[in-house]
Amino acid sequence: MAKGKYEQWLTREGLLRIQGWARDGLTDEDIAKNMGINVRTLYTWRDKYDQIFQSLKEGKEVADRVIENALYKSAQGYKVTLKKAFKVHKIEYDTKTGRRKREYDEIVQAEEEEYVPAQVTAQIFWLKNRKPEKWRDKPVDETIDNNVTIKWEEAEFAD
Repeated sequence: MAKGKYEQWLTREGLLRIQGWARDGLTDEDIAKNMGINVRTLYTWRDKYDQIFQSLKEGKEVADRVIENALYKSAQGYKVTLKKAFKVHKIEYDTKTGRRKREYDEIVQAEEEEYVPAQVTAQIFWLKNRKPEKWRDKPVDETIDNNVTIKWEEAEFAD
């Protein structure tokens, strides 16, 4: 089959490749390029063939959930367990004489739990998108009866 023909992309392998590219975060333009077609052709095939539409949708949903979870986690702060290597200097003594038998260094791994603090930027992003009516930068003007416009402005207070 010639590269770029829709039939090859309707196979199980073709649909998995499309889904994988979408899951990996590629844009529609990048996916189309990988398929050897123009992005407009991809949009035509997506609208015409439900299998292609579903592959793109399912792949993007996975990627979106991963990013959403990471954003949520970074907005809250979290603990992480790290493995760290330490150099330990050891000295062995003779139990009878009490004299040093030998000295040596040993690399030892230990786990350490660290707290990753919440990221304010992630919190702001979350709030602006989840509660835009309360957290947007500039409130939207509201028009009543097509004649009266109410403009919300931030008040400045003297210190």
